[in-house]
Amino acid sequence: MPGKIADIKLADNGRRAYEWAATRMGIVEKIRAINESSQSLAGIRLGFCLHITKETSVLVMAAKSLGADVAICSANPLSAQDDIAAFLYSKGVNVYAWRGETESDYKQCIGSVLAFRPVLVTDDGGDLHSMAHQQKAKGIVGGTEETTSGVKRLIALESARRLLYPVIAVNNARTKYLFDNRHGTGQSTIDGILRATGILLAGKNIVVCGYGWVGKGVATRAKGMGAIVTVTEVDPIRAIEAKMDGFGVMPLLDAAPVGDVFITCTGQTCVIRKEHFLKMKDAAILANAGHFDVEIDIESLYNISSRQPVQISPNIESFDVNGKRLFLLSKGRVVNLVAAEGHPPEVMALSFANQLLSILYIAKNHDGMEVKVHSVPEKIDQDVGSYALDSMGIKIDQMIEEQQRYQHSS
Repeated sequence: MPGKIADIKLADNGRRAYEWAATRMGIVEKIRAINESSQSLAGIRLGFCLHITKETSVLVMAAKSLGADVAICSANPLSAQDDIAAFLYSKGVNVYAWRGETESDYKQCIGSVLAFRPVLVTDDGGDLHSMAHQQKAKGIVGGTEETTSGVKRLIALESARRLLYPVIAVNNARTKYLFDNRHGTGQSTIDGILRATGILLAGKNIVVCGYGWVGKGVATRAKGMGAIVTVTEVDPIRAIEAKMDGFGVMPLLDAAPVGDVFITCTGQTCVIRKEHFLKMKDAAILANAGHFDVEIDIESLYNISSRQPVQISPNIESFDVNGKRLFLLSKGRVVNLVAAEGHPPEVMALSFANQLLSILYIAKNHDGMEVKVHSVPEKIDQDVGSYALDSMGIKIDQMIEEQQRYQHSS
């Protein structure tokens, strides 16, 4: 079967990880059960570019159980979990992914998913969508996008009138960004930093660059573990939010000399640059929670280092800058997936429920969808919220008729 993975012998380990995740992702399993008898995706080719984790395997296996044929590659050269890749391959998924891909490998794997001739494409970061547009790939009738960075790229394509098919911005669903971006990335970023370094956070000066939903989650969890948190921002409203949430707010150049750990959460390029490196104190740690490895200016870090970086451990490199040691985690790539295992399954259940329902929606309605970036339909967002509460055994109030009339009165 077409595909390329590290080691098929890891499939049984991957199966056990999949089964564990599935017990925590009842929302996705419920959607699968509702749609399985109708085989809603029968004969449809799906192309996925996602972080290949145990949580992703639950989404992929659900899509297969609904009749889809699937090809998948990793959304990051360093984030694929080889046991999960092996498990999915053993189940008839065309998998092109292994941990430690080169940039060339990474692009070839995306190209292999497009060569599968998918009808619908699901992406995390926009690289699959971008290559599909570069190649003017034929036969794609719609897609979905998982993350902020990818949605921005798609909106740019739409603004330039170059978008080729309708895309649902799953990232913009309330049941995605309020939980995945904030709680998921918040917890898993701290998890990645601690797995890589083993440092004590209590009493450390943590500098969080960016106070969007990801930054909010990271800052809150760092504070909860006893860290002294400072936020840097370019948006005045978000800066006010950070201040009123109890965090220090200052320019990054002012925070550089006091920070023990710097975490980028912006989706922007060159956030931490040469002028910041030069002001940092000895043993400062640099970590990135954004999708792409552009937030820390690694090229400048290499250029100003007086020697080649020393590999301290698999996810820590030491640079010498004017006699000071600066430690870069995970080569500046997304630390929660390179140094750890990504988001908890309970959070990814919400995101992937949105993905699966959006895939089903496009499969049914693509002929009538305008070629643009769409929001997740409100019914899907509400359904995911209801499924989540049900899976937690939580009941809530319902509006009485008088309240419904009042809500809609003029």
